[in-house]
Amino acid sequence: MSNLESERELRRRQYLADRERRQLELAERVLKDKELLYETINDRITKKEKRRLEIERNLVKTARKIVEDRDIDGSFIDAYIMPESYDEDLQKKLDAAIIHPHYISNRKSHNILTDQEIWERVQTSAAIQTNRSSSNKVDSLDPNKVLKESTLILPDGSQIDFELLETTLEEGNIYSTTEFKCRDFINEQQYIDEIRSSLPVIKYREEILSSLEKYPILIIVGETGSGKTTQIPQYLYEAGYAEKGTIACTQPRRVAAMSVANRVAKEMNCRLGSKVGYTIRFEDCTDEDTKIKYMTDGILLREFLSNPDLSGYSCLLIDEAHERSLHTDVLFGLVKDVSRFRNFKDDNLSTKSDCEDSTEPFKLIISSATLEAEKFGKYFDNSPIIYIPGRRYPVDIYYTKAPEANFIDATVVTVLQIHLSQLKRSDKTEEIIDNNSTIKSLDNIGMNFSRIRRIPTGGDILCFLPGQQEIEECMEILNKKILGKGKEVPELIVLPIYASLPSEQQAQIFISTPQGARKVVLATNIAETALTIDNIGFVIDCGFCKQNAYNPKTGLDSLVTIPCSRAAANQRAGRAGRVRPGKCFRLYTKTSFYMEMEPSNTPEIQRCNLGNVVLMLKSLGIDDLLHFDFMDPPPPETLVKALELLYGLNALDDKGDLTNIGRKMAELPLDPMYSKVVLASQRYKVVDESIIIVSMLSLGNTVFIRPRDKSAQADNIRKSFFRSGGDHLTLLNVYKQWENSGESNLWCFENFIHGKSMKRARDIRIQLSELMETLDIEITSNPNEVDGIRKSIAAGFFFQTARINKGGNYSTLRNRHIVDIHPSSSLFESRPQTVVYTELVHTTKEYMRNITEIKAEWLFEVASHYYTPGEILPSKSK
Repeated sequence: MSNLESERELRRRQYLADRERRQLELAERVLKDKELLYETINDRITKKEKRRLEIERNLVKTARKIVEDRDIDGSFIDAYIMPESYDEDLQKKLDAAIIHPHYISNRKSHNILTDQEIWERVQTSAAIQTNRSSSNKVDSLDPNKVLKESTLILPDGSQIDFELLETTLEEGNIYSTTEFKCRDFINEQQYIDEIRSSLPVIKYREEILSSLEKYPILIIVGETGSGKTTQIPQYLYEAGYAEKGTIACTQPRRVAAMSVANRVAKEMNCRLGSKVGYTIRFEDCTDEDTKIKYMTDGILLREFLSNPDLSGYSCLLIDEAHERSLHTDVLFGLVKDVSRFRNFKDDNLSTKSDCEDSTEPFKLIISSATLEAEKFGKYFDNSPIIYIPGRRYPVDIYYTKAPEANFIDATVVTVLQIHLSQLKRSDKTEEIIDNNSTIKSLDNIGMNFSRIRRIPTGGDILCFLPGQQEIEECMEILNKKILGKGKEVPELIVLPIYASLPSEQQAQIFISTPQGARKVVLATNIAETALTIDNIGFVIDCGFCKQNAYNPKTGLDSLVTIPCSRAAANQRAGRAGRVRPGKCFRLYTKTSFYMEMEPSNTPEIQRCNLGNVVLMLKSLGIDDLLHFDFMDPPPPETLVKALELLYGLNALDDKGDLTNIGRKMAELPLDPMYSKVVLASQRYKVVDESIIIVSMLSLGNTVFIRPRDKSAQADNIRKSFFRSGGDHLTLLNVYKQWENSGESNLWCFENFIHGKSMKRARDIRIQLSELMETLDIEITSNPNEVDGIRKSIAAGFFFQTARINKGGNYSTLRNRHIVDIHPSSSLFESRPQTVVYTELVHTTKEYMRNITEIKAEWLFEVASHYYTPGEILPSKSK
């Protein structure tokens, strides 16, 4: 096996070297073309353009020298493997990994420098203090001797080479070398008041309120940590706006809506759900007395169906507008019209009664964490802009000298390097630390820690990873590395945060770290701006994120892992400078940052399936979609494809008007295809079963637990739930067995099922059942009608039908797109003739997930208007 792995490693390195040369040759050709172009128009080139050309010329020259120097050495460098996050077989991940074309820089040997000496300048027994040259040793702790490069090394020999290339401190930011010291307060409320008074936004309180008196719309640009999300709604409440209606604040993510509402409730000293509350999909934590309401942007969008003028609201803050989520972009056009309507003073309203009956004025605030203010201001009728600096300290940016072979492993190593090197001696310790001692292994480290108690310093760690599976894998490895070390290593508390994580577990990241321990938070891009986690001193950025990508030509919507944008990377780095000077470790080279990452994120509305949005706008009576006031209009072909989807689901008629089915679909807080599954199940009298399946699908990939050290056992138990017919029937079986167990936590533990996810599925089922009653739909049940359940699923997802090919893989009926069954599916081994799927995941190939086997002739019953007989029935070849 080791020989095979060595061969794979050699092939991977050789591939990267070849690809590197091709990339370099391409860069040289592009540079040459640009130089020729500039020669012809030399008199029209600006100084800025000349400077940019010179930078590009130096970069290409440096890259060429690095390649030539390494060719002389005859050495290779590890490639950066694009994560295949949904493949559960680690070996298959390595065998079929996608190599990301990072530029490669030369890795030279380094003498060992401790992180402690470089960052904190405190002597430690964990490493030997040297410089890159043996003749140039650092022999003092002079704070002016700040090294520009560092090599961090783990006791077991694993290491990541970083180099300090940047220090960020934007002009206008608040900076102080004195950290905020937590004192002993009389009570928690006094501590909260102290925190509130220290936030940068408080200096702008009067300016914000006075501007709102003059203008109906206000743009606020506030850096992360400025306090805009928690404080501005309270300022509005204190100014009396709550007497005229509810003060609302939208968030792109449900995690942010819940956590911010909880924080504001504490600051206002009230119970969450009373004066301050939140509403997210399938969860309403408000009452009739709620004055400040946090909600997801999707919830507010749905409120337009019953309240198109937002008459119950006096103020609306659309937060995190820079993220340009799909729902937020649609809200821009809607709330812009609401503001014009409710703030319009009609000269004909001359009598007092007319004025009293008119709608109250409406105040709209658009909040962004990035400098796109001019674009927002222009879109919202040239509204005024207020800039609020964040409470920022300088952040040192470290890049890897060369890309790492696997960013999950690199994250683990970097976390442990920071944790083991960023330590200080406890005040209770009287022993003297031996400055010349060297730690060789984790086993030897106990000798020092047994005599001298050392505690973490420098703050907690925040790691950015693409998705849930990478987070869980990284979390498991870290816990295993630390397990059993006892007092040898200070406690490391590893906590995850991602969108589908149950709210109880999400709240744990906000709990203060116990004294003598360090917290490491493994997060998706949700922690870039939406959440504020206290005491973060270190950020580790893998450089990747997950995005939904829609191809209107094929009609396929898939989840892909891509490099994040430079704007996102800078947001991530800024999280390290909230409470103290921080450090950000980027697991990619500086060349990759400037030459391979996009400047900013593409608005979601330009890369997603718009079926749900079009259905919503149609329900609001907006028929001219091409001329709707989008800030950045979506591609016309995407809108056309959305109309085709809704027509295929019988939500629209031949004229493009909503049908009765379409109106019911709009009432359900589900994707149109999920809604059609539930509505179609009436015909087969399996409404309850379809609701359960949709509720389980709404959980995402959080039902089954697969611990690394018990993966074989977990896989065997998971297979015991498999039902003939596919994954949707398997999910139904899991729910029924859990229900029959009395919703037992012990049953979940024994069967590797996420108990809190199951309870969330139960809550979703209850709410959908209540909605069925309002739509006058009878909740029928017949668990033995398996074909009826499968036909209901086919009625909603017939667009996503695939048939097996002679080679063993699958192709979609339309467009003949090649796909395959995901290895985790219950149908992976049986390979049925025809299937429908509810999700497509793009890793090394296009994988279908959540699959149901159907009979091809059922499509005549549920989709005869969409497929031709030649598409439905396989051709008979001799």
